[in-house]
Amino acid sequence: MLTRRRFSTALGALAAVGAPALRAQGERIVLGQSAPFTGPAAQLGIQFNRGAKLFFEQANAQGGVGKRPIELVNLDDGYEPDRCAANTRKLIDDDAFALFGYIGTPTSVAALPLATAAKVPFFGPFTGAMALRQPFNRYAFHIRASYNDETALIVKQLTSLGLKKIAVFHQNDAYGKAGLDGVVLALGALNMKPVALATVERNSVDVAGAVKTLVAAAPDAIVQIGAYKACAAFIRAAQKAGYGGTFYNVSFVGTQALADELGKDGAGVVVSQVMPSPYNAARPIAREFVDAVKKAGADYQANFSSMEGYLAAKVMVEGLRRAGAKPGRESLITGLESLG
Repeated sequence: MLTRRRFSTALGALAAVGAPALRAQGERIVLGQSAPFTGPAAQLGIQFNRGAKLFFEQANAQGGVGKRPIELVNLDDGYEPDRCAANTRKLIDDDAFALFGYIGTPTSVAALPLATAAKVPFFGPFTGAMALRQPFNRYAFHIRASYNDETALIVKQLTSLGLKKIAVFHQNDAYGKAGLDGVVLALGALNMKPVALATVERNSVDVAGAVKTLVAAAPDAIVQIGAYKACAAFIRAAQKAGYGGTFYNVSFVGTQALADELGKDGAGVVVSQVMPSPYNAARPIAREFVDAVKKAGADYQANFSSMEGYLAAKVMVEGLRRAGAKPGRESLITGLESLG
């Protein structure tokens, strides 16, 4: 069964394609997105956005929703909360029907109260932070697992392999804290705790202090809760300092972006996933997505981040279709809730 906190279990079964109804957008359904399109987290926003637009373009080619085309308006926030909040106010003031596909915890945490106050649905943020799930918010819809769920499985995997000395390298903000909390919770259930902690500032690759702290602790594994550039910088520097243990990253890091940053230095680095693999042709949704990417041309790439954007758009379109002939924000909420 689908829940308000996570739709992902039924994504593959969907079809391929509070305010007055679309009051200021005429025949368009305008969705607003604030995401990083520049800076150290840019590839996350770019790839998610391309995946989402790929599905919206397919839906529009088939008549949109009720003969209304879907338009995704995106603004760059550089993965900075203040810029994201300003973008969100602009999108709401410009009468975006819903907010869609925000990237990151600190940015989404800044945006959700604004969306809630304006009674605008906030759909499919690229984050697993519990702060966006608890307390329950009827305007927030998630398609990905929480960081608590994700890090619990990472800890289970590590401990099942006999790796008991676990350290955490995390971003020094709401995202890093959310991931750290998940690791601490999972270890606590096993009467364990991290052997060492170290941080990096958001949008920074200054990891020297973190490397010194964590390498000195000689952990069996390091769980990384950060963006891809900082995590790549940490991996390289730790290896250079003689660390030979395992690196585990949560899915937000962006598998393709991290692999591109590391190149040959990425051998053995692990990234957990909360989306269906675009590389598993046995899954119908993966075949659908990869076929769409191939038809779209060289600007599109099949990876986990673009797959998540594609699936988020897919669920949004289904919610819009269930919202009725003249969808409003409240009927969109009802439509999304009807998914389970």
